[in-house]
Amino acid sequence: MSDHNFIDKSRKQWSSESAFIVSMAAAAVGLGNLWRFPYIVGENGGGVFVVAYLLALFIVVLPIMMLEVASGRLTQGNTVATFKQVNHWGRYYGWFVVILTSAITSYYLVITGWTLGYSVDASLGELKVFDEFTKGFNSFWYFLAVIGLTSIVLIRGLNMIESLSKILMPILLVVMIFLVIAASKTSGWQQTIDFFFEFDWAELKNGQLWLFAFGQAFYTLAIGQGYLITYGSYIPRKTHLPRACIIVAIFQTSIALLAAWMIFPFVFSQGLSPDKGTQLAFATMPKVFAELSGGSIIGIVFFTLFFAVAFTSTLAGLKVVVSTFSEEFKLTNCKAVILVALVMLVLGSASALSFTPVNLQIAGDPVLNVIDRIAGGNIIIISGVIGATLFCWFISPTRIHSVLGTSSHWWEWRIYLVGRFLLIFVLISFMMKYF
Repeated sequence: MSDHNFIDKSRKQWSSESAFIVSMAAAAVGLGNLWRFPYIVGENGGGVFVVAYLLALFIVVLPIMMLEVASGRLTQGNTVATFKQVNHWGRYYGWFVVILTSAITSYYLVITGWTLGYSVDASLGELKVFDEFTKGFNSFWYFLAVIGLTSIVLIRGLNMIESLSKILMPILLVVMIFLVIAASKTSGWQQTIDFFFEFDWAELKNGQLWLFAFGQAFYTLAIGQGYLITYGSYIPRKTHLPRACIIVAIFQTSIALLAAWMIFPFVFSQGLSPDKGTQLAFATMPKVFAELSGGSIIGIVFFTLFFAVAFTSTLAGLKVVVSTFSEEFKLTNCKAVILVALVMLVLGSASALSFTPVNLQIAGDPVLNVIDRIAGGNIIIISGVIGATLFCWFISPTRIHSVLGTSSHWWEWRIYLVGRFLLIFVLISFMMKYF
């Protein structure tokens, strides 16, 4: 059986354009926006970072998102198969993306475990701050639980992912808006306004700020991680791809900004520092719910939804690896899921144990934090840039246009303008940072 025939027989489709939109939104919205965006904003100066982030996302990163989704739709294969069709050497880059996504997903599973643990504790009325939650081996046990739960869903296939996404996204939006309204009534609201709107515009000359902004924009839209290629390969024929990507990007950005406006008023009202890092949401929100009227119920809802969206985000990363293993090694979906679960167990244990009494560290920092800084920053930018360069120089604009689902050439022009010169732009940014 040829590779192409195997892929054709194993590949299903989203039921509609809206199904793709909500599934793709769920894939990237989870940890990239609810967990990572607020703490990155807190560490990089508040409002000035948001300005750089929005410019990077809508001018540069959105066309790259369309390019990756279109390439997946064009080749109808997994990440490795897609780059293999682009260029003979592309397969090696494709495996690099799968390895990168595996590394990111390995610690995503740990953080998703935290959200599950917080959800359970909130339901039992025993919500703890982060330091108390990680005194024992909760981080490791919940990591194992999430591996088991994600494996069950992945064995069930696309329909299960689609159904979960359609239910969770609207509920998440309603709960977050409610919490932003609650945050607006705290003593930290004015300080949050100042944090976002009073800043030095000269900071936009800071090359390091732009690297963080691009890194988060790539992270928000899941660039360079194989998510978009994999999910794009399941798009039904009549989908208007630019429209779908714009809707996903706007939704992602809205959730990220809502998360920041939800968390920072509580951070400031509690007298906490906004640059607390990866534990920001977990250190802040339990204290908030303890003092908020009806906080116990809100806490249950919030952390349950936090778990749910983190879970769908983790599923997306695992789906990239599972689809690659299944199609490249000619495995059934079930066998591929089991193999990937074992790989994640090996890769993620160090991150899980870094927040237990074992306290695994690298140069004084928890292993999870180190992996997030490395894999979730510059390497994602490098990965996205290499992918865009390969697509734009080895796939003709005509072929990409054929899968965009629109007669207009506007987006095709934008995609190739950005994709072909992005490498030069990034090199200049690195020079601004280091020289």
